[in-house]
Amino acid sequence: MDKVRATAAEAVADIPSGACLAVGGFGLSGVPNVLIQALHESGPDGLSVVSNNCGVDGGGLGLLLAAGRIVRVTGSYVGENKEFARQYLGGELEVELVPQGTLAERLRAGGAGIPAFFTPAGVGTQVADGGLPWRYGADGSVALPSPAKEVRTFDGQEYVMERGIRTDFALVRAARGDRHGNLVFHRSARNFNPLSAMAGRVTIAEVEELVEPGELDPDAVHVPGVFVQRVVALTPAQAADKQIERRMVSAPPARGMVSAPPARGMVSAPPARGVVSAPPARGTVGV
Repeated sequence: MDKVRATAAEAVADIPSGACLAVGGFGLSGVPNVLIQALHESGPDGLSVVSNNCGVDGGGLGLLLAAGRIVRVTGSYVGENKEFARQYLGGELEVELVPQGTLAERLRAGGAGIPAFFTPAGVGTQVADGGLPWRYGADGSVALPSPAKEVRTFDGQEYVMERGIRTDFALVRAARGDRHGNLVFHRSARNFNPLSAMAGRVTIAEVEELVEPGELDPDAVHVPGVFVQRVVALTPAQAADKQIERRMVSAPPARGMVSAPPARGMVSAPPARGVVSAPPARGTVGV
């Protein structure tokens, strides 16, 4: 029952070349960076990855991508990785783009033993009709288009059939976990991590805080240990190392300038019935 491995390197040592991986995370939130780094160092290539996105340049799955270890990606967002775009448009990488909600449900369905389901997302588009470029040729032509999918009508509405996803391994990151593999995620890191954990035949979880069995409130567990085969406890430094994808900071107000709050109890009178206030002239700001 004790699923803890001594190191990340030990936990990923048997992932072979050509394996299919489900990887948790959204942007750089909840990404299993320590396991990805260990996988990068262990050396398998020809990997197929199922993840919402493929990291950023030099971060997350972008580390494996830049090393040429990934040959196929199933995801829903690829907008923050220039190397991803270069490989895809250059015909070096096969990419299956999936609507985000559909991708989440495909992972959940695979983990729940559901082989396929019907959804209205994508009906009437190339998602259902086929023709999306999975792989480009060196000359920019579409070398491998997506196939058409089955469409059925239920209660007068069309739905497209999507297959559940099962992968050989899954890599996830949790805020807390116990030795039995029960996992708890924190806020936005609870994104694709629970779904990826369900989809992997062998799921490896890196946890920021390792606790003993019985310390987690059963009602608070997001992924039960039955879905997790290996647990790696992070060091305090590893747990604290969380990248920010895009730092957005507002300029501070001029020194000594403080906006005055409205007088207590003062409420502006509404406009007369039927009267619509004209918007301010373009470029002006009301005082």
